[in-house]
Amino acid sequence: MSIILGIDVGGSGVKGAPVDLETGELVADRLRIPTPKKSTPANVADVIGKIIEHFTPVIGDSPVGLTIPAPVVHGSVPFIANLDQEWAGLQADRFFEERLGRRISLVNDADAAGLAEVHFGAAKGNDGLVILTTLGTGIGAAIIYRGVLVPNAELGHLELDGHDAESRAASSIKEKEGLSYEEWTAKRLNPYYQHVEMLFSPDLFVVGGGVSKDWDKFGDLFELKTPIVPATMRNRAGIVGAALFTKDAIEHPDHHSEQVGA
Repeated sequence: MSIILGIDVGGSGVKGAPVDLETGELVADRLRIPTPKKSTPANVADVIGKIIEHFTPVIGDSPVGLTIPAPVVHGSVPFIANLDQEWAGLQADRFFEERLGRRISLVNDADAAGLAEVHFGAAKGNDGLVILTTLGTGIGAAIIYRGVLVPNAELGHLELDGHDAESRAASSIKEKEGLSYEEWTAKRLNPYYQHVEMLFSPDLFVVGGGVSKDWDKFGDLFELKTPIVPATMRNRAGIVGAALFTKDAIEHPDHHSEQVGA
């Protein structure tokens, strides 16, 4: 099965496209529908259903991959920040399968982005320990070792200077506090990445999130032993990663929602 529909559920929009998993390319234009203001699972499922219907001529009755901005533990959502609180505690894979009438695989959005970068993006060909971080409203993270995902790493919540790291180093904080790229990197990002580097000794850091498009403004300011590069998959990352996760869930059902192999 080389074409799978990936859908990226975010706080502001739900985006989907069929993915050719041989190349990582989208085989049709992305469809984006705004996330419902009341973003309950039922309301979001209605939007997902419209995206599935739109692409059914391409994908038939094949399984669908979904990213959500929350941990996913054995198909369940333990807590949620950027969608309605009705998601918390939901056995989401079962809910969506019953609602949408097809097999659904759920994965954390940062984990999906990490898979996409390792298979097709900035970390392609790296067989070591890769840590992807997404700098945005908060800090998302994915840990991939030899192509295998270690799911639900919440490295944005490490302690930094007595605070939750993302409350000090996320790009939203840079904007909120009016920090220059130099100040943000020297006072916030370097201490954060140095701490993660000390804990994990990774082979490569990949930095995603919208701010990565400004890499030339801060990418050479890091003081790390570990190479650090910008993500390259951009707004395809969640969609492609969701499709990759689903392919693996089909091929390795015993490991579904636990670990993902290359």
